[in-house]
Amino acid sequence: MGKILDKQWHLATNPHEVALTELEFSLFRITQAFERWQSDCIASCCNANLSGTDSALLNMIRMHDRAKSISELARLLNRDDLSNLQYSLRKLMKVGLTEKAKDDSKKGVTYRVTELGTAITDKYAEHRKELLLGLTASISNFEGKMDDATKALNLMVGMYDQAACVAVSHKKG
Repeated sequence: MGKILDKQWHLATNPHEVALTELEFSLFRITQAFERWQSDCIASCCNANLSGTDSALLNMIRMHDRAKSISELARLLNRDDLSNLQYSLRKLMKVGLTEKAKDDSKKGVTYRVTELGTAITDKYAEHRKELLLGLTASISNFEGKMDDATKALNLMVGMYDQAACVAVSHKKG
């Protein structure tokens, strides 16, 4: 029998803390893997140097084929770094995948995908179906497991946001 791993350290000194720390390590890894996947998938669809964030933003703009403001995009992606989102929006416009929408609403500037952006996001969806969804087909009760995981992660988003709010209210100096 092999040596049992010691999972206790400064972030995790009891089973409850170990469980949360293991989840956080998984979040670090999945965040990077997902970012890499989005970047590599969009690169296989178009000849532009786009990041995973750029890809996510493009697909969010395309969602429901409705123009969106930067504040809507930030909310959908749970981001507060508007300058980075603006940089990504400029990149997407520069390569012709998005444009400012001619909208008479009071939302201010909104963005929509161009014809090229629609073609690229359609190609992305095809690549996703072929390369990624096929890998999930062998997982029994996949839909139920993903529904449970989604609910748990959404609860964790709320808990981390609440904890961050409390932490910033107690920030020193």
